[in-house]
Amino acid sequence: ECYAGYFRFNGSGEMTGVHWLDETGLLNSPIIITNSFAVEAAYTGVYEYCIQKYRNAKGICDWFLLPLIAETFDGIRSDIGALAVKPEHIVHGIRQASSHPVRRAIPVGGPGFKGGTGSSSRLIEGLELDARSGLQKPVTYTLGTLVQCNYGAQRDFRIGGVPVGRLFLEEDGNAIQSMALSETVDPTKNPTGKKKDGSIIIVIATSTPLHPIQLQRLAKRATVGLARVGGWGSNGSGDIFLAFSTAHEIPRDPEVNISDDGPTVSQRIPVLEDTSINALFEAAADAVEEAIYNALCMAETMTGLGGKKVEALDLERVKAVMEKYL
Repeated sequence: ECYAGYFRFNGSGEMTGVHWLDETGLLNSPIIITNSFAVEAAYTGVYEYCIQKYRNAKGICDWFLLPLIAETFDGIRSDIGALAVKPEHIVHGIRQASSHPVRRAIPVGGPGFKGGTGSSSRLIEGLELDARSGLQKPVTYTLGTLVQCNYGAQRDFRIGGVPVGRLFLEEDGNAIQSMALSETVDPTKNPTGKKKDGSIIIVIATSTPLHPIQLQRLAKRATVGLARVGGWGSNGSGDIFLAFSTAHEIPRDPEVNISDDGPTVSQRIPVLEDTSINALFEAAADAVEEAIYNALCMAETMTGLGGKKVEALDLERVKAVMEKYL
């Protein structure tokens, strides 16, 4: 187990297992991100994996587990009603988990363009107390982010403060008008005429020794990175953020004689000073912002359910707009 915390920016979505995080601040499940209709399959898949791996010598499951499953809706990107995700896919995914770089731009939507999965990280220089000498020594902590980016409208999309999405819409509107087409284009609205909505799941991992309340605070800073790119938490969006620390492995069953007669202290765990946490807050906001950019910039145009085409972000066009604007 490890310490973890979460933040619900907007709750039109699901992240199972968070009641247990509220109670204990402990994460003891693989983190699975799937589509909205596959939460049950993912939940079962986690159990199937754990049963196969951790059943005792008598074949009995003598442990407790609440899987952590998060979702975003990809209903027009794929046939979500086909219920294609099965528990065995989750088992395979867990077995294949590694420390290799995360594949980016897995097919889901984004803020008016093709989005998907993005990642980013930061190195943070700090100090920690040396147990032997009692002196402070330099240390480097890592903070990594992963986003499942399936939210927002093109009109809100920004890069480095530049309203790229709105500028694209204005350009497209002027182009249509110059062709003397009869319809009027409103560049502040989605060209499809449909309200654009969606979700984003953000996971922050760090090697910094943080306790659960600090991790809740860190998860909240994902909101800053999301806002920089144009996200504002629409009513129908599931914007749920998780943060966990790998600094300490908390034993599920401490190897001490814990009596039911009273509280027992069996371990001492160093944690970061609250007054020095700002560097992590800044890193989290920056890394989340960059992870969303990476999801969009690595995406490829795809055709989904019913021939619905979702265009990738035109990077040459972005470059031209940025050069002109800046």
